Amino acid sequence: MPPRSDEPRRDPTGSRRGSARDAGPADGEPRTGEPGIGGISGARAYTPRGRTVREERGTPARGQGEQRRTPRSTRSGDPFRPALQVLDGGRAAARAGRRDAPAAGRGAVVRTVAPRTPRNPGGDEPPPRRRTTPRAPRRADRPAARRPSRKPRRPPKLADSRLRLRLGTVLALALFAVIGIRLIFLQAVDAPAYAGGGIADRLRTVELPAPRGAIYDSTGAPLVRSVEARYVYADPTEVKDPPGVAKALSPLLGIPVSKLVELMKPRKLENGKESTFAYLARGVEIPTAKRVQALELPGIGVHRDERREVPGGDLAANLIGFTSQDMDGLEGLEARFDDVLAGQDGKRVYEAGLGDLAAPIPGGYSRTTPAKPGSSLALTIVRDLQFRAQQILSAGMAKAPGGTGAAVIMEIPSGAVLAQASNPTYNAAQPIPSDPVAREDAATSFVIDPGSVHKAITYGAALQEGVITPDTTFPVANAIKMGDTWFADTHPANGKRMSVPGMLAYSSNVGTITIAEKLGRDRLIDYQKRFGLGKPTGEGMPGEASGRLLPADEWSGSSRGSVPIGHSVDATPLQMAAAYAAIANNGTYVQPHLVKEVIGPDGKRTPAPAPVTRSVLSPQNAAALRTMLEAVTTVDRATGLAAAVPSYRVAGKTGTGWRLVNGKKQPGEVSSFIGMAPAENPRYVIAVFVYDPDSGGAAIAGPAFRDMMQFTLRHYRVPPSVDGSAPKFVVYPR
Repeated sequence: MPPRSDEPRRDPTGSRRGSARDAGPADGEPRTGEPGIGGISGARAYTPRGRTVREERGTPARGQGEQRRTPRSTRSGDPFRPALQVLDGGRAAARAGRRDAPAAGRGAVVRTVAPRTPRNPGGDEPPPRRRTTPRAPRRADRPAARRPSRKPRRPPKLADSRLRLRLGTVLALALFAVIGIRLIFLQAVDAPAYAGGGIADRLRTVELPAPRGAIYDSTGAPLVRSVEARYVYADPTEVKDPPGVAKALSPLLGIPVSKLVELMKPRKLENGKESTFAYLARGVEIPTAKRVQALELPGIGVHRDERREVPGGDLAANLIGFTSQDMDGLEGLEARFDDVLAGQDGKRVYEAGLGDLAAPIPGGYSRTTPAKPGSSLALTIVRDLQFRAQQILSAGMAKAPGGTGAAVIMEIPSGAVLAQASNPTYNAAQPIPSDPVAREDAATSFVIDPGSVHKAITYGAALQEGVITPDTTFPVANAIKMGDTWFADTHPANGKRMSVPGMLAYSSNVGTITIAEKLGRDRLIDYQKRFGLGKPTGEGMPGEASGRLLPADEWSGSSRGSVPIGHSVDATPLQMAAAYAAIANNGTYVQPHLVKEVIGPDGKRTPAPAPVTRSVLSPQNAAALRTMLEAVTTVDRATGLAAAVPSYRVAGKTGTGWRLVNGKKQPGEVSSFIGMAPAENPRYVIAVFVYDPDSGGAAIAGPAFRDMMQFTLRHYRVPPSVDGSAPKFVVYPR
């Protein structure tokens, strides 16, 4: 597009249109003051249609030779063009008006300018540009477009400076108030949350192990207790020379080098990460742990631990049991009362630095949850009696290799178990190498066919039911057939009349079966249950066997002969000891028990629940039965002479039975003796059972009872029986 000319527009005569310097038309006539085309008044006389007032009124333009120019052709040189645009609605409206104007008649917007005097000497003036193509005629039926008049906009109202100042002040104060409130929330309300945002990376946790409760005997002597120890561990990722480290640790820990090397081998966890911890030894004594630390071996560390100390070694080991390395009860009373003995571990959580500053931060977060030690158990066991019972039993069992022995000492009338020994036994401080069979408590897990010791139950039921009296006598044959089985006596009576004490002294099977026939099957079963057979005693040992009674609907013809004399009956040594304790306790059964009281961490003592009691025999019948049982240790050629205790009256009974495993009879026999002393006023009941796979073991049970009872009576300083007070028994009255 060619640049616009800077010269003012001229009319056909060459004069400058709209210039204030023009004095008049080209013919030299002076201005009349009438609004003309070339002056400012002429510009004001323009109509909205783009024509002058004179053109609107039909007045011919001055100067016949005036040249027409379209606004477009003179736009660049017209000094009044801006004013014209304001009047006619703008440049765009002017262009629209020109496009809508007809080519003839009314014509387009025509502006005349006075002829301009040529500026060059020759008077050459380029001819004005003219439209080469005529405008399209305007439709006759179309009215002329009229531009809508536009009202000038009102000038904006100036704001009040005071109002703006006030508004700005209010906004500033509101902003500062919001900031202040937020700061208060951050510093007071939300401070803990923000303060704890990064504390997790600085927290350290130290476990505070809770000591496990101890187990004491009835006198307060510790049978097992926890002591502080150390454990030695390895970080496999830090150990550079496992064989060398193992050689250095093996003499101190007592662990083979090969095992230590295996423990220090790198291994991955389930999440795929390398393991950084492996136990090498637990329960290490503190002096030994210090020697390990002095070696300063890379990747080897020592930390606080706990271990169980058993002062007596194998003393009551079958009762106490043992724990795992994590102080969890696994066997014996440790397992049965694990929830009582185990404490609740505590912990200390504190903020610590990193790297060389890995120490508690002064004033940082620190919280300690104290450990709660476990409660302790006080047993009814007496350490001295337990030791002596185990010693005597072990000496006797040395004569029966591969056998099993059990001994129980009960106190009358409390029913407390003062000693409960088993053989074989083990060292509870080192239970792992021991044989599982040796760790069993024979008194509660040793199921036997009790044999003749069961006869006391049959005679007691017959007395209570009035079937017999202490003076009853009747002829006794050498054998009796029940069903398809013959039952004979070891001491043949040859049909002689025999007293009831004599039947007990010689352990007559025929006499006992005869009495049981008069008693009846159902009443015998009832008394078996009253004496505690057929179900666990609830003494406190875990896994106690219940034994088994033959139900009435399972009796056969031979059962009428075997059950009264203690066969076809499953029982444990403890059950039989409790039955004899009922006879010693004037006919009242008292549940045997091991736990005396629970001692809390604060020293508070809580007695154990009272044992279950029930009446089985009347005191008169119980006393009569005790007297008859004295014949076993006093009558000439009686079966229990070896169990007699010098200076004391002893009532008891021998027995010969079988050992049962899963209901099957094992080779060999079980010999037993259960007795009480002093018989006139029993203080203690002792039961000894010996299983010898090669022989009967009768030579072991009686003497073992005698030695245990003698020691017990002397330990408690029980006065000897009065001379001449022992009854005189007649076996074969005339």
